[in-house]
Amino acid sequence: MKPRSNGLERGVWWGCSLGWMMAGGLEVSAQAPAFEEAARKGAAYLLSKQDVRGAIVEAGFPETATTALSGLALAALGHQPADPTPEGKGLARALEFVLSPGQQDGSGYFGSKDNSRMYGHGITTLFLAEMLGMGIDEAMDHRIRGSLSKGVELILRAQKVGKEGALQGGWRYTPTATDSDLSITVWQTMALRAAKNAGFTVPSEAIEGAVGYIKRSFKDNRERRGLATGFSYQLKEAPLWSTAAEGLLALQVCGDYDSLEVKSTADWLLQTPPKAVSSWFFYGMYYYAQGMYQRGGVYAEEAQKQVTGLLLPLQDGDGSWKSSGGNESQMRLYRTTMALLSLSVKFHYLPIYQR
Repeated sequence: MKPRSNGLERGVWWGCSLGWMMAGGLEVSAQAPAFEEAARKGAAYLLSKQDVRGAIVEAGFPETATTALSGLALAALGHQPADPTPEGKGLARALEFVLSPGQQDGSGYFGSKDNSRMYGHGITTLFLAEMLGMGIDEAMDHRIRGSLSKGVELILRAQKVGKEGALQGGWRYTPTATDSDLSITVWQTMALRAAKNAGFTVPSEAIEGAVGYIKRSFKDNRERRGLATGFSYQLKEAPLWSTAAEGLLALQVCGDYDSLEVKSTADWLLQTPPKAVSSWFFYGMYYYAQGMYQRGGVYAEEAQKQVTGLLLPLQDGDGSWKSSGGNESQMRLYRTTMALLSLSVKFHYLPIYQR
């Protein structure tokens, strides 16, 4: 199928099917058949959670953010809204739901109605940036652009709220927050970078400010054996495996591939394999898979082995991902989206994750 164009050089061939990508110009690993089946079943599970409005929902969780994250997972598998397939139609309906009246308030904020706060706002803005030019028609693309523009403007305004020196450049739970944390900052940074890739004007000082905060979250413990070297959730905390992976991806997406922070964190992650019992395992695996892929070489190769080896056995019969224990045990739909985003890394359909 011929890919839809958004008139921009975005470096991705959206019109290819997952099957073509598996058998075509990319290297096919021994895990490819297993991954293809896991992807098919995972996508089917996401669609089984889609309601009549187009929302992809899990009881008790924010529906706009969850729908956007599920849409990102479907797109990462090579599906696009114009596809005449169940997955394509489901993605189009998810996009319609996100764009429907009331999901974004008058200030441009996506995190209010479903109480997903700036987490949800960053995820949803990222989803729209990746969907720009992929609408089913020009009218939908126009709506995506308008909603995305408001979302980006809110992120930029929230970054300018006055904060204590070391906290500047970051974001926290609300648009008016005066503190910052790594997790919310990375989602906003990814959204801004995706918007910039899609042709939006994003001030360089906004990206530089985000990079500065992320780097201030870095803890260099290379000389202290047994302690993590990487990025911490908040400035005074110790780094975790998941937050180390998070910072690694964010800096590389912003074009920083050779700094001390990137190199030493990648080295630490290479020497510290993920464990299914880790805190925020699925969340961390998403950033680990994407961040180590960006690093390339032995880092990407090892991460691919770890991701497939740990995630494929955890898929349940209905296509969802079982809990590995810990603090994600009640989040089946979330676990499934993050697992699919982790497993799909080598096919780099989404522009934001390309090297």
